[in-house]
Amino acid sequence: MIEIGSVRSCNQAMLNDFATSIVRTLRQHGFPAYLVGGCVRDLLLRREPKDYDVATDATPQQVMEIFPETYAVGAQFGVVLVPAPDGRVVSDPAADQSTRCHAVEVATFRSDIGYSDGRHPDEVRFSRQPEEDVARRDFTINGMLLDPLSGEVLDFVGGRKDLEAGIVRAIGDPERRFAEDKLRMLRAVRFAARFEYTIEPATLSAIQKLAGQIEAVSRERVRDELTRMLTEGHGRRAFLLLDETGLLRNILPQITAMKGVEQPAEFHPEGDVFVHTLLLLDNLPHPCPPTLAWGALLHDVGKPPTFRVAPDRIRFDGHVEVGVKMAEEICQRLRFSKDETAQILALVENHMRFGHVTRMKESTLKKFLRMPSFDEHLTLHRADCLASHGNLSTYGFLRQKLAEIPPEKMRPSPLVTGDDLIAAGHVPGPKFREILTAVEDAQLEGRLLSRDQALEFVHREFPA
Repeated sequence: MIEIGSVRSCNQAMLNDFATSIVRTLRQHGFPAYLVGGCVRDLLLRREPKDYDVATDATPQQVMEIFPETYAVGAQFGVVLVPAPDGRVVSDPAADQSTRCHAVEVATFRSDIGYSDGRHPDEVRFSRQPEEDVARRDFTINGMLLDPLSGEVLDFVGGRKDLEAGIVRAIGDPERRFAEDKLRMLRAVRFAARFEYTIEPATLSAIQKLAGQIEAVSRERVRDELTRMLTEGHGRRAFLLLDETGLLRNILPQITAMKGVEQPAEFHPEGDVFVHTLLLLDNLPHPCPPTLAWGALLHDVGKPPTFRVAPDRIRFDGHVEVGVKMAEEICQRLRFSKDETAQILALVENHMRFGHVTRMKESTLKKFLRMPSFDEHLTLHRADCLASHGNLSTYGFLRQKLAEIPPEKMRPSPLVTGDDLIAAGHVPGPKFREILTAVEDAQLEGRLLSRDQALEFVHREFPA
């Protein structure tokens, strides 16, 4: 028996109740039905499930007849979505679970036949036995069913024992499970990192053997799994497991290349670039914005190819510029959006500028502070310091500046416009940017306080 009420927020309570009502309705129509998968695992762990899945022996057509508003997002695989009362649902079955949190997935008991693409079954055979359905699922901790009406847990695969022991174990033959769906290798790592569990030896061995086949998984799927690892608060553990399994060198060899790359001890007493990067992940906030997490992972990606031992110390000349190019290639390969890529690259490009902030001109400092999503830059700097020398004086200096400088001083209204320059006899062209920048800098530094002063400055410094 299990008590499930104690873990629910208002929204999740609504979804839990809705999933329970689906089970009740299916049973009223003569169809066995249960909660299944990750939601059962989370409820047993007293965690709040992000989504709820229902398994039943009703066919997709029968489910759609019982629930007329159902979305047939994967009916060929026996899967439909039943939207919650608010009616908000994303009909893309590949959508991130967080975007589907207002619907319950209802799947027909089934067995899968063949996985030619290493991701989806070639054929599904509907079943009337929950034991047969569970046997096709990924890990024992995700293979339990729950009767939400009685609280009884149906466990045909030893999931509850593994949950108590802290083990991620593939159901049945692990090589077969991973050959069926190669993304499961990354999911094993993510679950082990999230729950701080151990990957069962045979399951780990299978991943190590098949790690090279992860390249068959779509880049978007790989990106999404890595993003979850980076943002769930256990990034260091996840990337150590990725390295141990051999997956890391197949999906992000640029991170593997950081191993053994020494750094100057006076700045990085913690160790090599790989050690530093993983320690930095430990110091990220939780939850963490995806762009910040990826910026943190890639901030020193340019160090391995620029490593050299100079007469005075180890150096990484140009590692920022090289890192930006490498990070851009990674973002494009993993198909990040244009906006996400721009922010990740900005984090990589600007992370070394923090060492100069106390010597910046007032205008340069204000422009630095008003960069888009500067909070991510500042958070990355703090984590970077904590993962190395531990000196947070620059972080404190910038926090003070942000508190002291009012918005109208950080981003004041322009004193001079392009029209003013034309009226003063200047010809539109590249010179305009130079003049307007010079006026803005003088304004930010407090040397120009009015439009008249600005026009006089232009007349004096940039005669037409």
